[in-house]
Amino acid sequence: MTAYFIQASIYLLAAVIAVPIAKRLGLGSVLGYLIAGVVIGPIAGLVGQETQTIQHFAEFGVVMMLFLVGLELEPKMLWNMKTKLLGLGGLQVGLSTLCIALIASLFIDQWTYALAIGLIFSLSSTAIVLQTFNEKGLNKSEGGKSAFSVLLFQDIAVIPMLALIPLLAISALSGSPTVAEDAHHGYSLVDGLSSWAYAIVVLSAIAIVVVGGHFASRPLFRFVAASGLREIFTASALLLVIGIAAIMSLVGLSPALGTFLAGVVLANSEFKHELESTVEPFKGLLLGLFFITVGAGIDFGLFSSMWLTVLAATAALMLVKFGILYVLATIFRIKNSDRWLLSLSLAQAGEFGFVLLSFSVQNSGLPDDISKLLALVIAISMFLTPLLFIAFDKIILPRFELNTNASQEEDAIEDSAPVVIAGIGRFGQVINRLLTSNGIPTVVLDRSVDQINLVRNIGIKSYYGDATRHDLLHTAGIEQASLFVVAIDESELAIELVNHVSHTYPHIKILARAYDRRDGYALRQAGAHHVVFESFYSALELGGQAMQEIGFHPFHVEQLKQNYIDTEQKHDSSLYDMWQKAQGDSTMMQHYRLLFIKLEELLKESMKSGREDKHDSSHQSWAPPPKNYLKELRED
Repeated sequence: MTAYFIQASIYLLAAVIAVPIAKRLGLGSVLGYLIAGVVIGPIAGLVGQETQTIQHFAEFGVVMMLFLVGLELEPKMLWNMKTKLLGLGGLQVGLSTLCIALIASLFIDQWTYALAIGLIFSLSSTAIVLQTFNEKGLNKSEGGKSAFSVLLFQDIAVIPMLALIPLLAISALSGSPTVAEDAHHGYSLVDGLSSWAYAIVVLSAIAIVVVGGHFASRPLFRFVAASGLREIFTASALLLVIGIAAIMSLVGLSPALGTFLAGVVLANSEFKHELESTVEPFKGLLLGLFFITVGAGIDFGLFSSMWLTVLAATAALMLVKFGILYVLATIFRIKNSDRWLLSLSLAQAGEFGFVLLSFSVQNSGLPDDISKLLALVIAISMFLTPLLFIAFDKIILPRFELNTNASQEEDAIEDSAPVVIAGIGRFGQVINRLLTSNGIPTVVLDRSVDQINLVRNIGIKSYYGDATRHDLLHTAGIEQASLFVVAIDESELAIELVNHVSHTYPHIKILARAYDRRDGYALRQAGAHHVVFESFYSALELGGQAMQEIGFHPFHVEQLKQNYIDTEQKHDSSLYDMWQKAQGDSTMMQHYRLLFIKLEELLKESMKSGREDKHDSSHQSWAPPPKNYLKELRED
């Protein structure tokens, strides 16, 4: 038992140290796990032969991941993916298998070996790709959705591959059944069945997953939820995933495919979100453990003796798969950076390759020495994948954004208006719509072509151009304007823009959106006359709604919200003055922190007192407007 505790501590410590460092350096969590595995395995030798056993256990993280992916897909959505699922995915697997097998046949005499290698290398890493897509927010991009379609087809293709590989067995290698084979046969319901009987068993298993998931799971979860015991619901969720994986394994199907189907069936279930939150932590830990074992399993002894062959094979594999994917992306009209995202993200071999390698050796489809070499190629290609994502972020994506903007000439601005707005994102749109709906003309500028096209499609007039360019502001009629609204996301650019306008056009009032308090003070220092923290009033509004839901009277809530605003505004100047003095002065910064703490205490005090006896002219928003107010306003 002590040995298990020590091994668990080593794996967890490696992850706790390596992953946060990798994330901070912009390398992503997957590369952090892989590096952690290399450190505790080949470099430090803290883990040994048990790594392979742990890897088989950790592969269940992939099964859980596909269950969660299935929960996000409705059957209708899956049907809409059929073109890319069958077309793009099918062509990728078929062409990759063929090309890799042909290349392998140049170095290996036995064609069955070459075909087995082609099948194994045609698969990509579902675990690394989907995990990275999730971290980087690429799931909804065209390239991300196309990559998911290919990965899903690959997971389905594992089933016929498992059936085909034993047929490639060489008699010289298949003298007697191995222990692994005996164990495999001991836990199978389909061994010795005829083809038609095997088909019936397989279809029955799929029917059990689909029909049982739809009709039986809901009563089960309602029964468990009624107990009010969180741990029993967790056990039920794990039972569902593990039970389906077991059924699929018993009939020779992919456990990942079975749990994916179950997830799709439960996508419309009222327990969907509860299942997600329950399974997610287990999925994250097991996937992390799997990546660590991949790193720890790299055989540096074999690598050092055959490093040139291994690197050449890895490079050839990734280049061939990249080329095939790039051509297919072009055929399927996947454009610009999405084409590169698809091609780079799936250029590696995958974790199911380890499963097929082991299965091939057990069924005499490949000799052990070739299997070890191929395992090394798979591991290194997976290790290099996070670097390809970094290259996509740092090199490919900026180049396409630059080209997209460069290909769009700046619009000729013929209008002039009393209000110029820089930025027409979610914040700028609200400001612009409020002003224009009240008859106040505006000139809107934004340097994102996509954003300009988006708002033009919904009838918002705007111009493409970088508001930080002085000549463009002149073209936009900044001299004749009386108000300048800064609603761009980039804090440094916003501060630079405010500074320029405040000094060049001192007659203009500048209103600016700030990300946080520090950003707001920097904008004020640059010359903004009024600054609003982007989430202040929306958070205050939602907080007030929360108080009403708890039982506070709406009128009392409005009083407390106004007290909060009054207290903030009353002490804002003193905080701003102290912040200015504290720049580069640690002593003054300490005073600033103390002043901020005092503000928190004052806020609590202000909440204890009502405003019934404190009405004044600044709070007339509670009094109804006089008769004919709107008529008189229009006449003016």
